[in-house]
Amino acid sequence: MAPEDAPGRRASDHGRYGKLSRERVLVAALGVVDAEGLSALSMRRLGTELGVEAMSLYRYLPGKGALLDGLVEALYQQVEEDLAREAGDVPEGWGAPAATDVPATGAPPASRAAPETQVAPQAQPGAPEARPGSEGAGWRAGLQRIAHAVYAVGLRHPEVVPLLATRMLSVPLARRPAAVLRVDENVLRLLHEGGLDTDTATAAHRAFTAWLLGYLLVDLRAMVDAPEEPDPAFRLGLHRLPAHDFPRLRESAPSLAGRGGRAELSAGVDALLDRVAGATG
Repeated sequence: MAPEDAPGRRASDHGRYGKLSRERVLVAALGVVDAEGLSALSMRRLGTELGVEAMSLYRYLPGKGALLDGLVEALYQQVEEDLAREAGDVPEGWGAPAATDVPATGAPPASRAAPETQVAPQAQPGAPEARPGSEGAGWRAGLQRIAHAVYAVGLRHPEVVPLLATRMLSVPLARRPAAVLRVDENVLRLLHEGGLDTDTATAAHRAFTAWLLGYLLVDLRAMVDAPEEPDPAFRLGLHRLPAHDFPRLRESAPSLAGRGGRAELSAGVDALLDRVAGATG
Protein backbone atom coordinates (compact mmCIF):
# COMPACT_ATOMS: atom_id res chain seq x y z
CA MET A 1 0.00 0.00 0.00
CA ALA A 2 1.36 3.38 -0.97
CA PRO A 3 1.93 5.79 1.92
CA GLU A 4 -0.70 8.20 0.63
CA ASP A 5 -3.26 5.36 0.59
CA ALA A 6 -2.63 4.33 4.17
CA PRO A 7 -5.49 4.96 6.60
CA GLY A 8 -4.99 7.67 9.19
CA ARG A 9 -5.04 11.40 9.54
CA ARG A 10 -4.26 13.72 6.65
CA ALA A 11 -2.92 17.25 6.70
CA SER A 12 -5.36 18.39 4.00
CA ASP A 13 -9.11 18.91 4.36
CA HIS A 14 -9.86 15.73 2.40
CA GLY A 15 -10.59 13.15 5.06
CA ARG A 16 -11.98 9.67 5.39
CA TYR A 17 -15.41 10.82 4.23
CA GLY A 18 -14.32 13.14 1.43
CA LYS A 19 -13.83 16.89 1.37
CA LEU A 20 -14.59 18.53 4.68
CA SER A 21 -17.31 21.11 5.26
CA ARG A 22 -18.63 22.73 8.40
CA GLU A 23 -21.76 20.56 8.22
CA ARG A 24 -19.71 17.38 7.78
CA VAL A 25 -17.53 18.27 10.77
CA LEU A 26 -20.57 18.92 12.97
CA VAL A 27 -22.24 15.67 11.92
CA ALA A 28 -19.09 13.81 12.95
CA ALA A 29 -18.84 15.76 16.21
CA LEU A 30 -22.44 14.92 17.08
CA GLY A 31 -21.74 11.26 16.39
CA VAL A 32 -18.70 11.29 18.69
CA VAL A 33 -20.67 12.93 21.52
CA ASP A 34 -23.65 10.61 21.07
CA ALA A 35 -21.42 7.55 21.30
CA GLU A 36 -18.68 8.60 23.74
CA GLY A 37 -20.00 11.58 25.68
CA LEU A 38 -19.20 15.26 25.67
CA SER A 39 -15.96 14.82 27.61
CA ALA A 40 -14.53 12.76 24.75
CA LEU A 41 -14.91 15.56 22.21
CA SER A 42 -11.78 17.43 21.19
CA MET A 43 -10.35 18.69 17.94
CA ARG A 44 -7.83 15.85 18.03
CA ARG A 45 -10.54 13.22 18.58
CA LEU A 46 -12.65 14.76 15.84
CA GLY A 47 -9.69 14.82 13.48
CA THR A 48 -9.14 11.12 14.12
CA GLU A 49 -12.80 10.44 13.42
CA LEU A 50 -12.67 12.31 10.12
CA GLY A 51 -9.22 11.06 9.14
CA VAL A 52 -7.55 14.49 9.06
CA GLU A 53 -5.14 16.47 11.19
CA ALA A 54 -6.85 18.44 13.95
CA MET A 55 -5.46 21.69 12.52
CA SER A 56 -7.50 21.13 9.36
CA LEU A 57 -10.69 21.61 11.36
CA TYR A 58 -9.96 25.15 12.48
CA ARG A 59 -10.89 26.66 9.13
CA TYR A 60 -14.45 25.42 9.72
CA LEU A 61 -14.70 25.87 13.50
CA PRO A 62 -12.10 28.23 14.98
CA GLY A 63 -12.02 26.71 18.44
CA LYS A 64 -13.66 24.49 21.04
CA GLY A 65 -16.26 27.16 21.84
CA ALA A 66 -17.32 27.35 18.20
CA LEU A 67 -17.53 23.56 18.11
CA LEU A 68 -19.80 23.48 21.16
CA ASP A 69 -21.97 26.24 19.73
CA GLY A 70 -22.15 24.23 16.51
CA LEU A 71 -23.54 21.26 18.40
CA VAL A 72 -26.22 23.46 19.95
CA GLU A 73 -26.98 24.82 16.49
CA ALA A 74 -27.26 21.28 15.11
CA LEU A 75 -29.83 20.33 17.76
CA TYR A 76 -31.94 23.42 17.17
CA GLN A 77 -31.80 22.81 13.43
CA GLN A 78 -33.25 19.38 14.10
CA VAL A 79 -35.98 21.03 16.19
CA GLU A 80 -36.82 23.31 13.26
CA GLU A 81 -36.79 20.42 10.81
CA ASP A 82 -39.06 18.30 13.03
CA LEU A 83 -41.52 21.17 13.39
CA ALA A 84 -41.50 21.92 9.68
CA ARG A 85 -41.85 18.26 8.76
CA GLU A 86 -44.79 17.92 11.14
CA ALA A 87 -46.41 20.89 9.43
CA GLY A 88 -45.69 19.40 6.00
CA ASP A 89 -43.43 22.29 5.01
CA VAL A 90 -40.25 20.32 4.37
CA PRO A 91 -39.33 18.33 1.26
CA GLU A 92 -38.13 14.80 2.03
CA GLY A 93 -34.45 14.81 2.89
CA TRP A 94 -34.31 18.50 3.82
CA GLY A 95 -31.62 19.20 6.38
CA ALA A 96 -29.81 15.91 5.79
CA PRO A 97 -26.05 16.05 5.23
CA ALA A 98 -24.97 16.26 1.62
CA ALA A 99 -23.77 13.00 0.08
CA THR A 100 -21.39 11.68 2.69
CA ASP A 101 -20.35 8.51 4.40
CA VAL A 102 -20.18 10.23 7.76
CA PRO A 103 -22.62 8.46 10.08
CA ALA A 104 -25.96 10.23 10.10
CA THR A 105 -26.73 12.49 13.04
CA GLY A 106 -28.00 10.43 15.93
CA ALA A 107 -27.03 7.14 14.25
CA PRO A 108 -23.43 6.25 15.13
CA PRO A 109 -21.74 3.29 13.44
CA ALA A 110 -22.56 -0.20 14.67
CA SER A 111 -19.22 -0.31 16.47
CA ARG A 112 -20.45 2.43 18.77
CA ALA A 113 -23.14 2.30 21.36
CA ALA A 114 -26.26 3.98 20.04
CA PRO A 115 -28.07 6.52 22.21
CA GLU A 116 -30.26 4.76 24.75
CA THR A 117 -33.49 6.35 23.63
CA GLN A 118 -34.80 7.25 20.22
CA VAL A 119 -38.08 9.13 20.26
CA ALA A 120 -40.20 10.02 17.28
CA PRO A 121 -41.62 13.52 17.30
CA GLN A 122 -45.21 12.40 16.86
CA ALA A 123 -47.75 9.87 18.09
CA GLN A 124 -46.60 9.89 21.70
CA PRO A 125 -48.81 9.99 24.81
CA GLY A 126 -49.36 13.55 25.96
CA ALA A 127 -48.68 15.04 22.54
CA PRO A 128 -49.85 18.66 22.26
CA GLU A 129 -53.45 19.33 21.41
CA ALA A 130 -55.31 22.60 21.10
CA ARG A 131 -58.14 22.90 23.58
CA PRO A 132 -61.39 22.74 21.58
CA GLY A 133 -63.35 25.97 21.75
CA SER A 134 -60.71 27.85 23.71
CA GLU A 135 -59.94 31.31 22.39
CA GLY A 136 -56.39 31.55 21.10
CA ALA A 137 -55.87 27.79 21.25
CA GLY A 138 -53.48 28.02 18.28
CA TRP A 139 -50.75 29.85 20.17
CA ARG A 140 -50.91 27.36 23.03
CA ALA A 141 -50.72 24.42 20.63
CA GLY A 142 -47.78 26.06 18.89
CA LEU A 143 -45.86 26.38 22.16
CA GLN A 144 -46.65 22.77 23.00
CA ARG A 145 -45.28 21.68 19.62
CA ILE A 146 -42.05 23.58 20.23
CA ALA A 147 -41.71 22.03 23.69
CA HIS A 148 -42.26 18.52 22.36
CA ALA A 149 -39.87 19.02 19.45
CA VAL A 150 -37.08 20.19 21.79
CA TYR A 151 -37.83 17.28 24.13
CA ALA A 152 -37.70 14.71 21.32
CA VAL A 153 -34.42 16.04 19.93
CA GLY A 154 -32.99 16.09 23.45
CA LEU A 155 -33.83 12.42 23.90
CA ARG A 156 -32.14 11.63 20.61
CA HIS A 157 -28.95 13.39 21.74
CA PRO A 158 -28.92 13.30 25.56
CA GLU A 159 -25.17 13.86 25.81
CA VAL A 160 -25.51 17.23 24.12
CA VAL A 161 -28.45 18.47 26.22
CA PRO A 162 -26.31 20.12 28.96
CA LEU A 163 -24.93 22.48 26.30
CA LEU A 164 -28.42 23.88 25.72
CA ALA A 165 -28.16 25.41 29.18
CA THR A 166 -24.44 26.01 29.66
CA ARG A 167 -23.83 27.77 26.35
CA MET A 168 -26.56 30.28 27.24
CA LEU A 169 -24.41 31.20 30.23
CA SER A 170 -21.36 31.77 28.02
CA VAL A 171 -22.68 33.17 24.74
CA PRO A 172 -24.46 36.57 24.54
CA LEU A 173 -27.85 36.62 22.84
CA ALA A 174 -26.64 38.36 19.68
CA ARG A 175 -23.85 35.81 19.18
CA ARG A 176 -25.98 32.67 19.49
CA PRO A 177 -26.61 30.50 16.42
CA ALA A 178 -29.43 31.65 14.16
CA ALA A 179 -31.34 28.39 14.68
CA VAL A 180 -31.46 29.08 18.44
CA LEU A 181 -32.64 32.65 17.86
CA ARG A 182 -35.37 31.54 15.45
CA VAL A 183 -36.87 29.22 18.06
CA ASP A 184 -36.80 32.05 20.63
CA GLU A 185 -38.37 34.39 18.09
CA ASN A 186 -41.16 31.91 17.40
CA VAL A 187 -41.88 31.46 21.11
CA LEU A 188 -42.19 35.23 21.54
CA ARG A 189 -44.31 35.51 18.40
CA LEU A 190 -46.76 32.89 19.69
CA LEU A 191 -46.98 34.58 23.07
CA HIS A 192 -47.80 37.90 21.38
CA GLU A 193 -50.39 36.11 19.24
CA GLY A 194 -51.95 34.95 22.49
CA GLY A 195 -52.60 38.58 23.40
CA LEU A 196 -49.65 39.18 25.76
CA ASP A 197 -47.97 42.54 25.91
CA THR A 198 -44.19 42.80 25.63
CA ASP A 199 -43.43 42.66 29.36
CA THR A 200 -45.77 39.73 30.00
CA ALA A 201 -44.55 37.86 26.93
CA THR A 202 -40.96 38.33 28.08
CA ALA A 203 -41.76 36.89 31.51
CA ALA A 204 -43.68 34.02 29.92
CA HIS A 205 -40.79 33.31 27.54
CA ARG A 206 -38.41 33.16 30.50
CA ALA A 207 -40.71 30.77 32.38
CA PHE A 208 -41.33 28.60 29.30
CA THR A 209 -37.59 28.27 28.61
CA ALA A 210 -36.80 27.51 32.25
CA TRP A 211 -39.50 24.83 32.45
CA LEU A 212 -38.54 23.20 29.15
CA LEU A 213 -34.78 23.02 29.74
CA GLY A 214 -35.21 22.15 33.42
CA TYR A 215 -37.68 19.38 32.61
CA LEU A 216 -35.38 17.93 29.96
CA LEU A 217 -32.35 17.97 32.27
CA VAL A 218 -34.30 16.33 35.11
CA ASP A 219 -35.75 13.67 32.82
CA LEU A 220 -32.25 12.81 31.58
CA ARG A 221 -30.45 12.93 34.95
CA ALA A 222 -28.30 9.95 35.88
CA MET A 223 -30.07 7.59 38.28
CA VAL A 224 -28.70 4.07 37.72
CA ASP A 225 -25.69 3.28 39.90
CA ALA A 226 -25.07 -0.35 38.89
CA PRO A 227 -26.57 -1.19 35.47
CA GLU A 228 -25.67 -4.88 35.79
CA GLU A 229 -27.72 -5.34 38.97
CA PRO A 230 -31.16 -6.96 38.43
CA ASP A 231 -32.48 -5.89 41.82
CA PRO A 232 -33.96 -2.35 41.54
CA ALA A 233 -32.66 -1.24 44.95
CA PHE A 234 -29.10 -2.32 44.21
CA ARG A 235 -29.38 -1.07 40.63
CA LEU A 236 -30.15 2.40 41.99
CA GLY A 237 -27.53 2.11 44.73
CA LEU A 238 -30.03 2.73 47.53
CA HIS A 239 -27.75 0.92 49.97
CA ARG A 240 -25.51 3.97 49.71
CA LEU A 241 -28.25 6.22 51.13
CA PRO A 242 -28.68 5.82 54.94
CA ALA A 243 -32.33 5.07 55.63
CA HIS A 244 -32.48 7.35 58.68
CA ASP A 245 -31.11 10.31 56.69
CA PHE A 246 -33.00 9.92 53.41
CA PRO A 247 -36.21 7.92 54.04
CA ARG A 248 -38.37 9.79 51.50
CA LEU A 249 -35.66 9.83 48.86
CA ARG A 250 -35.17 6.07 49.18
CA GLU A 251 -38.91 5.54 48.97
CA SER A 252 -39.27 7.74 45.89
CA ALA A 253 -36.11 6.70 44.06
CA PRO A 254 -37.73 3.98 41.90
CA SER A 255 -40.32 6.49 40.68
CA LEU A 256 -37.73 9.22 40.22
CA ALA A 257 -35.71 6.84 38.06
CA GLY A 258 -38.50 6.81 35.49
CA ARG A 259 -39.09 9.59 32.99
CA GLY A 260 -42.01 11.96 33.22
CA GLY A 261 -42.31 11.80 29.45
CA ARG A 262 -44.49 13.82 27.15
CA ALA A 263 -47.61 13.75 29.33
CA GLU A 264 -45.92 15.52 32.25
CA LEU A 265 -44.18 17.89 29.87
CA SER A 266 -47.55 18.89 28.39
CA ALA A 267 -49.14 19.24 31.81
CA GLY A 268 -46.37 21.57 32.93
CA VAL A 269 -46.60 23.76 29.84
CA ASP A 270 -50.40 23.90 30.21
CA ALA A 271 -50.11 24.93 33.87
CA LEU A 272 -47.63 27.65 32.94
CA LEU A 273 -49.84 28.96 30.12
CA ASP A 274 -52.95 28.81 32.35
CA ARG A 275 -51.17 31.09 34.80
CA VAL A 276 -50.12 33.43 32.00
CA ALA A 277 -53.62 33.53 30.56
CA GLY A 278 -55.09 34.14 34.01
CA ALA A 279 -52.70 36.99 34.68
CA THR A 280 -53.70 38.72 31.45
CA GLY A 281 -57.39 38.00 31.78
